[in-house]
Formats: sequence, C-alpha cells, structure tokens
Amino acid sequence: MRNLAKAKVLKSAAIAALATAAACLPRLTLWSNRSYHIWYAEAVLCLGGFVLWAFVFAWHTQYTNRPVFTLELEKTPWFVATGAGIFAALVLHRFIDPSTRVQAPEDFPVNREQWMAMTLFLLGFTQLFLVFAPYDWSVRLFGRRWIAILLTVLFGVFVVAIKSRSVPVPVAPGLILMPAMVRAVTTGLSVWFYSRSGVILVWWWGFLLQTRHLFDAAN
Repeated sequence: MRNLAKAKVLKSAAIAALATAAACLPRLTLWSNRSYHIWYAEAVLCLGGFVLWAFVFAWHTQYTNRPVFTLELEKTPWFVATGAGIFAALVLHRFIDPSTRVQAPEDFPVNREQWMAMTLFLLGFTQLFLVFAPYDWSVRLFGRRWIAILLTVLFGVFVVAIKSRSVPVPVAPGLILMPAMVRAVTTGLSVWFYSRSGVILVWWWGFLLQTRHLFDAAN
C-alpha cells in the first residue's frame, strides 16, 4: 500500500485524472437530464479517476513487469487486438446491437457528435473503471494474474446485471444473458491486452469496437 503514497504515483494519477475529466466533458455536456451541475459531475469524475489511476500507477508495473503506457507494442497482441476488434465490431453491429438498442437506446449515438463524446468517455473513464483499476487492484490483492482477470471479468458482468435492473421495461432473462456474455468476452480480451501491452492497446481495441456505431451515426 505504500506505493499509493509515492509522490510519482500521486503526480501521475493527478495528471491522468485531469485528462480523464477532460475526455468525459463532451459526454456530460450532451447529458441533458443530469441531476447535478456539470462541474459537480466533472469534480466527481476527477476525484474518482484520481483514485482509480493511483491503483494503476502504483501496482501495474510492479505486478506485471509491464509499463502502463508504451508505444513499443508486441506484434502478437497488436495483431490479435486489431483482428479481434474488427471482427467483434462487425458481429456486434450485425447480431447484438439491434436487440440491445431496443433495451437501452441511450447507449447508442445518433450522430457523429454523440459518437465522439461516447468514444472519449469510453476511452477516458469506462475502461479505467471496468478494466485497468479492477485488474491492478485484484492482482495486488491476490498476486495471481488469472485470479485478477477472473475477478475483473466478473465485475464487468456484475455491472451489466445492475444496469439491466435499472431498465424501466422488464427484460427477458435471455436478453440479459447476451449482454453479460458479450461483456465477459470483451472484458476478458481487454484485460489480456492490458496485462500484455498496457493502456494504449486497450484503447485501440476499444476504439475499434466503437467504430461500429459510425455505420448508424453517419446516417
């Protein structure tokens, strides 16, 4: 736990948290029915991002022997991420998104402005919340990568289950199971990319998945 108090970790987490808050600003601006002022939401995201990024900078390199950020990506993870990203984007767009759109239309952009805002939010905060911080916290707690990957995947599925309960219209169990399975697979791949090549490869993989929404947002 001492690593969390290191000046280098705190400085890096603060800079990353500010960048996260900036990336989330367009999404918050388009959030018309928010209950709180936009600057309050920004402050909460910045504070939460600081804590989550502190987990990343304190423990990721120590327990994976990999840098958090690196442009020297290994060929195998990069090719797998690119191929899997393109394939998954096509499959999701063709088979999964039509039913998911009925349940949660607010999760799908209707124009390029919304697509950009949602993509920045995904890369700036969602992946940090669902992948980076949970994995590094788990690997610090248990010391084993496979346990950390499993717990991170389960956390992602848990978030999907909680979100499905907030839908005002009752959802059939089969329609809940499909998003949960998709989240489990995408989170599992994200964690593997993260443990091998750090943040940038996961951002690239997430960006490729988001490109599928351009087919509809461009219309």
